[in-house]
Amino acid sequence: MEIGKKLKEARLGAKLTQERVAERLFVSRQTISNWENERSYPDIVSVIKLSDLYSISLDKLLKGDTKMLEHLEESTDIVKSNQKLFLAVMANIVVFLTCLLMAAFLPESVFMVACVFCLAVVSVSCLLYQIVKKI
Repeated sequence: MEIGKKLKEARLGAKLTQERVAERLFVSRQTISNWENERSYPDIVSVIKLSDLYSISLDKLLKGDTKMLEHLEESTDIVKSNQKLFLAVMANIVVFLTCLLMAAFLPESVFMVACVFCLAVVSVSCLLYQIVKKI
């Protein structure tokens, strides 16, 4: 069974409204709804709080839901996250240096300058995306 269904059943079993759960976890009611409808997943701290609030074991709450386990693994794997960010920074440096070399050695034309500029913008955008994703 998916975690959303388990969360909803546990909340109803505890005779709590989404609003009340949201107040206790310091999140919005919409967040609780999103978790129960699996539009998003709770972080590990919220899962622990939900487990305590509903008096349900973490094992029972999480076991069998591969999507939730993958989400928790990905969100708590700092080394993998840092490696992705490091690779994005290195790729951005390589692209930037390539752009500088292209601009210096290739014939100057408006088309070439536009291409180099576009490549630099895409590279920086990818890097910013990785940084924002990490935050």
